[in-house]
Amino acid sequence: MTVRFAVVGTPGDRRVALFRAAVLARGLAEPSLVSWRDVLAGREIGAPAGALLRIDSPGEDAESDALLRGPGDPARVGGGASWYAAFTKGLARVAAIPGVELLGDVGEIAVMFDKRSCHAVLDRAGVPVPPAFPAGSYDELRERMAERGWARVFVKPAHGSSASGVVAFQAHAGRVKAVTSAAWLDGVLRNSLKLRAYEDEEGVRALVDALAPDGLHVERWFPKASIDGRAYDLRVVTVAGTPTHAVVRVGRGPMTNLHLGGERGDLDVVRSRPALWTRVLDACAGAAACFPGSLATGVDVMVGADLRSVAVAEVNAFGDLLPGLGDLSGNERDTYAEQVKAVIDGHARRRGQP
Repeated sequence: MTVRFAVVGTPGDRRVALFRAAVLARGLAEPSLVSWRDVLAGREIGAPAGALLRIDSPGEDAESDALLRGPGDPARVGGGASWYAAFTKGLARVAAIPGVELLGDVGEIAVMFDKRSCHAVLDRAGVPVPPAFPAGSYDELRERMAERGWARVFVKPAHGSSASGVVAFQAHAGRVKAVTSAAWLDGVLRNSLKLRAYEDEEGVRALVDALAPDGLHVERWFPKASIDGRAYDLRVVTVAGTPTHAVVRVGRGPMTNLHLGGERGDLDVVRSRPALWTRVLDACAGAAACFPGSLATGVDVMVGADLRSVAVAEVNAFGDLLPGLGDLSGNERDTYAEQVKAVIDGHARRRGQP
């Protein structure tokens, strides 16, 4: 049996390098690269006949970002609707590459990159998710919060990632507070690596209304469990529908993303509670089951302050970048080695080999 991989990715991206290392470690041929730059620019693309084609993230690449959102500072917030339109068009080009076998369903990837659609899919499947509504402006946000009696919410750009533009918002007794990594610089809203708070209503209004044109997905605040006074959640990677890797993310603020100052915590905090750990794994497996054509997903799952309830916050199509993290079964396979193994095993079974 000859297995040949190809990857849609960005030259020099860490994800591509880690997947390449996992492939080579199995004694397989060097994966060929289909550049997102070529895909998005409409240039000729192709892969070796019979290749198993992995679709990876466009990454933090300025050239790809300009092709997705148009020229500008890659650190700017916004432009998600334009990004999504160009990205899904690119996915369609990838799906049309002749003679390859896709390892990720492009339609499912598109759903995972639309928070409103993804939330609806999970909710219909009975996966626990926070209640949510769409909003198109600050005024609509406040009106819908008031109708539901919600004082605290997370406001998320419909097509954002890596917490870009996400706002933890609360309104109570005439006071408001918005916590976000977005900051105004020279009149442009940009991502930063630092959380900051806005507490004057006009400033919060300007922030939300700047994000609103791309569409907003608003979720009711889910009170999280904490470790030493710091809230935590988990990123769980599923491979072929099964949770295989997990990391606890602990943060000092409402966002626990590692690039925003969050830290890896002790997974035993959750695993030592068998009933809770089972709920976490069941929620993640349920989320993965909503995307059966996707080899891997990265599920962000929250544990409630009651240490019983769980809720899925996100399902990420490219959420497997957890370098150095071994699998839950103790085999010391990272997320990429686990995927290569799953593909090879499945490829053999489809061909009647042991």
